[in-house]
Amino acid sequence: MGTNIEIKARLRDPDRTARLVEELASLPPEIIEQEDTFFHTPAGRLKLRVLGADRGELIHYDRPDSEGPKSSKYEIFRTADPQRLHDVLAQALGIRGVVRKTRRLFLVGQTRIHLDAVEGLGDFLELEVVLGEGQDPVEGMRIAEDLMKQLGIEKGDLVKRAYIDLVEK
Repeated sequence: MGTNIEIKARLRDPDRTARLVEELASLPPEIIEQEDTFFHTPAGRLKLRVLGADRGELIHYDRPDSEGPKSSKYEIFRTADPQRLHDVLAQALGIRGVVRKTRRLFLVGQTRIHLDAVEGLGDFLELEVVLGEGQDPVEGMRIAEDLMKQLGIEKGDLVKRAYIDLVEK
């Protein structure tokens, strides 16, 4: 099981934030079209991320709905047949909802920075500080808070919940 320290923030000025992220990043961004289907589950969140006809990821994660940097535990299962997996999960668990987005993925040290244009919701930034084996989560929190300062992310910009929760409102 992996662990990230994460934040999600609504972007007030997406162009300015993109310029700041590009200055920090080690490589140009990867552009990813994503469709996340969320399924009903008794614990955490379960989504199937379709990245193409023959590429998908089933992701189960558990994190609190709170502002600021928070710990997220996750498992990822990769599949070459996302449609078949979608059909099985839909039949077994039922579909909670779908989130579509265009993600620009940047890497800054051990942090994945996502600039997301989410259909029906707008523009967001996510930080995922990927913790190494045995790395103290407090260190990950410091990294996230430092990046928030560098990118001009304020407490009022932070979003507590997942995109699916915002779509359902």
